[in-house]
Amino acid sequence: MDQPKVAAVITLGCKLNLADSAEIGRQLQDRGFAVTDRLCEASAYVLNTCSVTHVADQKSRRLIRAARRISPGAIVTVTGCYPQTAGEARVLELGADLVVGTRDRDKDELVSFIGDRVSVPANAESTETTHTRAFVKAQEGCNDVCAFCIVPRTRHREESRSIERVVQEVREAVGRGVREAVITGTQLGAWGRDFDPPLAPHRLIGGILEQTDIARLRFSSLQPQDITPELLATWQDPRVMPHFHLALQSGSENVLQAMRRRYAAREFLEAVERIRGAVADVAITTDVIAGFPGETDADFEATLSLAREAGFSRIHAFPYSPRTGTVAMKLAGQVDAEVKKERMSRLLGLGDELAAEFRKAHEGTVRPVLWEQARMVEGRQYWHGYTDNYIPVYAAGGHLSNRITMTRLGALLHDGLSGETAG
Repeated sequence: MDQPKVAAVITLGCKLNLADSAEIGRQLQDRGFAVTDRLCEASAYVLNTCSVTHVADQKSRRLIRAARRISPGAIVTVTGCYPQTAGEARVLELGADLVVGTRDRDKDELVSFIGDRVSVPANAESTETTHTRAFVKAQEGCNDVCAFCIVPRTRHREESRSIERVVQEVREAVGRGVREAVITGTQLGAWGRDFDPPLAPHRLIGGILEQTDIARLRFSSLQPQDITPELLATWQDPRVMPHFHLALQSGSENVLQAMRRRYAAREFLEAVERIRGAVADVAITTDVIAGFPGETDADFEATLSLAREAGFSRIHAFPYSPRTGTVAMKLAGQVDAEVKKERMSRLLGLGDELAAEFRKAHEGTVRPVLWEQARMVEGRQYWHGYTDNYIPVYAAGGHLSNRITMTRLGALLHDGLSGETAG
């Protein structure tokens, strides 16, 4: 039997990009390709890029150049957000053969482009693989106009997928052996808003729970105004994981207003209180920007104070990055680079402190863990997985891949806790 041609699908950025890449990868597998997520020699590349910061732009440019350097004769296709900001001409100049947008029709064009140009043996062996977790896109686009954000320009207007389509994708994932589905979107709380009549996200969660056998369901990101009683009621189903990602960005009222966020600091904390009152042992993770234009020392201290009060289990911290075409780029009071660096250091330190506190609070408890893969930690091989409330766990022992086991959590280890399977 002939060996299949290799298609490398490389992803930068958010969970929505991961969901898009997974769909592209499955389509390429259906055409007979062996799909990898490693940057290696390949017959074709799909480079799903990011443009949320200048650093993301740099990574995207390096990735395109690297693919062309590794396999000069390969087909190189580029999608994601970077082409939307840099322009098609610039991406072609870097070495791409095809540049497409971020909509579903663009993915179809990309797969057809590769399939028409790379000959795959008709009798190539199957390359189907099983993953523990699937990222399923329910929505994309954003109608908000946050001052710092380039995403509405790269992902365009809000567009929701039907319950039926999302359910079908989750069912297909279950059929591939997937145990956990992560529902993703640019503005996930806006799901269903564009329907006639409009629907709310709790209807989507209910549909997935009622119509699929997925073992674990996770929502990728929400905002405070999305935390309604109806939404929280769906978390009473044990298949919905006790984990919320709420993007804070800043704990200062002044900065939130300048950012054009749709909530006040007080409202954010009220949403946190509603979640904690409804969902036991919940993990709440967040995003925070350091050094937004006009951010004073007092503003930054307000952010640190709110983060402590909220008790986040993880903080994703980013230094503010000016993006062409955003309101924030024209704002007065751009923060000095050294000040921004110092604030980032303090924010990362607080994030580490809060994460350790959250993990320590679970030492000695027993929680379900979905085991993903073997990993070397401190010179020893462990199985790595996540609890329902998103604590990384490391356990020695037999083959655990894609199993969900009740696990006794031990001491701090690497970025999580040690674990001993209890069944």
